[in-house]
Parts: sequence; C-alpha cells; structure tokens
Amino acid sequence: MDLNLKDKVVVVTGAAGIEGSIGKTIVDALADEGAIPVLVCRNDRGFTYEKQLQDRGIDSVFYKTDMSDPAQVEATAKKIGEKYGRVDALINNVGVNDGAGLDASVEDFMKSIKLNLTSFFAMTKFCLPYLKKVKGNILNIGSKVSLTGQGGTSGYAASKGGVLGLTREWAVDLLDFDIRVNAIIIAESWTPAYDAWIQTLPDGKARLEAIVNKIPLEHRMTTPQEIADTCLFTISEKASHTTGQFLFVDGGYSHLDRAIS
Repeated sequence: MDLNLKDKVVVVTGAAGIEGSIGKTIVDALADEGAIPVLVCRNDRGFTYEKQLQDRGIDSVFYKTDMSDPAQVEATAKKIGEKYGRVDALINNVGVNDGAGLDASVEDFMKSIKLNLTSFFAMTKFCLPYLKKVKGNILNIGSKVSLTGQGGTSGYAASKGGVLGLTREWAVDLLDFDIRVNAIIIAESWTPAYDAWIQTLPDGKARLEAIVNKIPLEHRMTTPQEIADTCLFTISEKASHTTGQFLFVDGGYSHLDRAIS
C-alpha cells in the first residue's frame, strides 16, 4: 500500500535511540516510504543517522536537543521551520521510564514530567505554525502504564496519562485547522532498553517468560516494526478521518482477560 508519504517532512523526537529502538525504527520506516525524517534527540548518534540518511539521498537533518529544555525545543522548531517551511507530521516519541516513584524527590518527579510530558507540549506548540501551513497531523507515543499502572514510576505514569489527555485536548483545539491528533499506546515491546532491563534482573529469563505468556495474541512481544507500521499508517492520508483516538498496538495486552493466558 502506498501511504503517499513521499517527501513529507516528519519530525520525530527521541529519534536517535540505538538500532532496534522504537524511534530509530520509525525513522527507518519513514525513509523507506520516501518521507523526510527530521531527527530530534539529545544523543549524538543522531549525527551518524543523519549521514546515513543523507547518503541515501534523503534531505534529512538531525537537531541535537535536550527535550527537557523548552528553550532548546523552541530553537530546534525554528530551525526546522527555516529549513523546510512546513511540518507534515509530528511524532512525539521521546520518553524514559525513569522509575521516579513515591520514594523519589519532588525534583526528580518534576524532572520526569519535564522530559516525558512537557516536551510533548513544547514541541507541539513550537511546531504548530508549520503544521498549520499544510494541515499536518500529530501523533503522540503513549504507554499502557498510563492506564494500567506499573508501580514505582509515578513520574512516567503521570506523564503518559497527561499525554493521553493532551491528545484529546489538542484534537479538539485543532479541529478548525483540520489537524488530526492521535496516540499510539504501547505495552510490551522488545527493544534494546527492554532487553537491558531484563538483564538487570536476577531472574530475568523467568520474568521475561512470565510477561510474554500474558500477552494474548501469539504470546509474543510487539515488535518495534509493528509499532512503526501503525505510526506511518496513522499519520498518512489513509487515516484521514481519524482523530482523537488511542490506538493500541499491544497484542491485546491492555484489554483482554488475562485468564485466557
């Protein structure tokens, strides 16, 4: 299916994760569709990804940005506007499950909110003039933690709950501009970060098996590619009358009765 994403300018935050991360997988999928991924992240590996994309003939740019700093986010959005003049889609993907729980300081809680929620607001606010020019759309990457809880991660859970609230709020705010706003909700996805977490557990293999067995569909984790594919469809013209929606890409993990597992 041709998603008509060729030459579309798509801004992806948290785009410079290591190979196999959700952000990097989204960027690769966009490039394969002929889109122009604009990488925004704090990690220097984004410069390597930028060169790889440019070597493919794609007019892609990496902007190193601390997403928890609104001034840096504003400066980056301005650079994007100056270079491309428009944003066809914004994918707010940045996020770190940082474990700022009830035992954390208020400062650590607020730090989590700044990275995982305020960054979404700031990037959307400062990219909005360029989205309005072309009736672009916004896709927020959420987490099942916002709906199910996890324990020990108040900052991340609160942030991801806020992301869902903003998705519906912005969908209403931007109706007059024909700008669609949706969210993808992820549960258990096998990423390098997930693998690293499992490796820290003394019973990691058993814990992983227990988690996988609770995923209803096929008893396996969602792949980053499956998430990326859903992202691309959602920002494309093929989803042109979909807004204010939470799309779950989780093999039924968030909704189906665990008793069936």
